[in-house]
Amino acid sequence: MLSLMLTSCKKSFIELSPEDSYSPETFYKTEAQFRQAVIAAYVPLRDLMNQDFYVSEMRSDNTHYQPYPSNRGTAYLFKENIDDFMDGPTNANTNTVYFACYSGISKANIVIERLKEADIPEAARNDIEGQARFLRAFNYFKLVRLFAGVPLYLKEVKKADDAFLPRATVEEVYAQITTDVKEAIAKLAAPAKFPQSGQATKGAATMLYAEVLMTQKKFAEAETVLGTLATMGYGLQTNYADAFLPANKNSKESIFEVQYLEGTALGTAPSNFIYQFLPRTTTTTLITGTATNNSATGGWNTPSQDMIAAYEAGDSRKDASIAIAEGTYNGSDQLVISANKSILNYVPAAGKIGVPYIKKYLHTPHPAPNNTNDNWPVYRYADALLLLAEALNENGKSGLALAPLNTVRERAFGNTTHNITTTDPAALRDIIAHERRVELAFENHRWHDLVRTDKAVQVMTAHGAQMKQLYNYLSPASYNVTPAKLLYPIPQSEREINPELTQNPL
Repeated sequence: MLSLMLTSCKKSFIELSPEDSYSPETFYKTEAQFRQAVIAAYVPLRDLMNQDFYVSEMRSDNTHYQPYPSNRGTAYLFKENIDDFMDGPTNANTNTVYFACYSGISKANIVIERLKEADIPEAARNDIEGQARFLRAFNYFKLVRLFAGVPLYLKEVKKADDAFLPRATVEEVYAQITTDVKEAIAKLAAPAKFPQSGQATKGAATMLYAEVLMTQKKFAEAETVLGTLATMGYGLQTNYADAFLPANKNSKESIFEVQYLEGTALGTAPSNFIYQFLPRTTTTTLITGTATNNSATGGWNTPSQDMIAAYEAGDSRKDASIAIAEGTYNGSDQLVISANKSILNYVPAAGKIGVPYIKKYLHTPHPAPNNTNDNWPVYRYADALLLLAEALNENGKSGLALAPLNTVRERAFGNTTHNITTTDPAALRDIIAHERRVELAFENHRWHDLVRTDKAVQVMTAHGAQMKQLYNYLSPASYNVTPAKLLYPIPQSEREINPELTQNPL
C-alpha cells in the first residue's frame, strides 16, 4: 500500500505543470514561442562581437594596442598577448569567443530539435529552422577557423553525458556547416525590402556559404554561389561612411549585422565599440560629446602604422575609418585629449602626441558613455563583390574580376580614374587582397583572410619585425608566428571538465 501511495504521489507531481510560468515542456508549442526562441539564439552574437575584434583583427597587421605599463593585470595582459602571439589556453578573451559560439549553438540546437514535433505553419517552420541552421553554421564556422576541429553538438543537451564529446575533425565540422547552410539557403527567403528586420535571410546564408567555400578554396562553387546575390536587391551606399550609420542599419548594403540598440529601457542592448577603440584617456567628452567618462578600458584595436599607410591617396575610406586623438600622456598612462583631428595630412601640434583610433563606429550624439546605437557589420555587399572578384580571378577569369573590384573602388575614390586594368592573375590576386584590407578594415576579416590565403605566417612575421623596431616594450618572444599560432588553444577550463578534448599544438 505504501509503495502504491508513493507511486501515485510521484506520478501526480511529475504530471503537474506550472500554471503561472513556462517550462521546456510547455513553451515550445506556438509559432510566437519558436520565434522568441530563435531570437534568443542571436543574443550570444553580441558577446561574440565584443571579443571577436581581439582574435580576428588585433591578431592581424591592421591593429595594435596602446601599452599600459602601469597596469600589468591579467585583464590587460590577456588582450596584449593575443596581439603579440603570446596567448595560451587560459586566455579569458579567446575563451569567451569559444563559449559564446557554443552558447549560440546550444540555443539553435534546441530550436531545431523542438521544431520536429511542433504543429506550426510550414512557411513559419521553414523560416525559423532556416535562421537556426544559419546561426549554428555561423558559430561552427567561427570555431573551426579559430580552433580547428571542435566537438559537434547537434542535439539539445539534456543530461551530463551528452556534454562530453571528443573533437570532430576539421572535415567533419565543415561537412556539418555545409549541410546547415544549404538547408538555410533553401528554407529562408531573400530580403523582401530594405531596411531588413536584422534576422538572417537567404542572402545572409548565401554569403556565409560563399565564405565557407572560399576558405576551402572551392573557387568555382563560390563563384556560382556569389553570383546569386546580385538578384536579391543588394547594393552599395553612395558614400562609404554611410554604410555604418545607425540610421542605415540593415540597409541594402547590409547582408548580415549583429543588432544593438542604445538606451536604458527594458529590451535595449547598447553597443560600446567606440569606447573600447578610443585611446585610454581621462575623458572621452571631446570626441563623443557625452558626459565625462574615464575610458580606462580603451586603447584596444588601435590602427597600426602599416594599416594607415595602406590607403592610397584620394581613398575616402581612410578619413571615414580613422581619426586622431591628440593630447599628452599623464602619469597613469592615459591620454589627456586636447583635440580630435582628421587623419588626412595630420601633423602633431607642438608638444602633443597623435593617437589614431577607429572612427567608423563613432556616431554622436548617444545618451551616455558605453551606450551607442551601432550595429556590428558582419557581411556587407562590398565584401561579396570583392569575394566574387577573388573567385573569378582564381578561376582563370581575371578579366571578369575587374567589374566587381572596380565597383568597390569607384565608390572609394568617387571616380573611375583609379580603376584597376591589369588582368595578370598574380598581380590581381595581390590587388584584391589589398582592396579587401582597406574596404573591410576593422570589421574582423583581416586575420581570416590572411589564414585562408596562406599568407598569415609570412605577413605577420614581417609585421612583427616592424613592430619591434617601432615599440621597445615588446618582448623578444613576441610575434613568434609559427603554423601552430594560426589556431588558438582549446580553453583549459573546458578540457578540465571534458576529458575527451585534446589540445592544439602550443
